[in-house]
Amino acid sequence: MTVITLPDEQAAALKAKASAAGLTLEAWLQKLAAEQERPTSQPPRHIADVICENMRDVPPEIMAAMPTDGASQHDHYIYGWPKKEA
Repeated sequence: MTVITLPDEQAAALKAKASAAGLTLEAWLQKLAAEQERPTSQPPRHIADVICENMRDVPPEIMAAMPTDGASQHDHYIYGWPKKEA
C-alpha cells in the first residue's frame, strides 16, 4: 500500500468531499480510482481530428486574424521573443 502524506487542510477538504458523497475517504478515493480505470467506449482519435473539431466553431474573422507563421514563430507569440529570421 502507498501512503500519501497531505497537509491537514488538504486532508480535511478531501474528507469533506467524501462525506458529501456519503462515503468514507477510503471508499471515495477507491471510487475515483475505479472511474479512472474504466476503458473509454470511443476508439482513440487522431489529434488532428480533435483539433479540427475544436476549431470548427471559431468565427472566420478570428481565423483570418491568426498568424500564418505561428508554428515557426511560436516563441514570439507565446513569450514575446524577437521573431526568428526565415
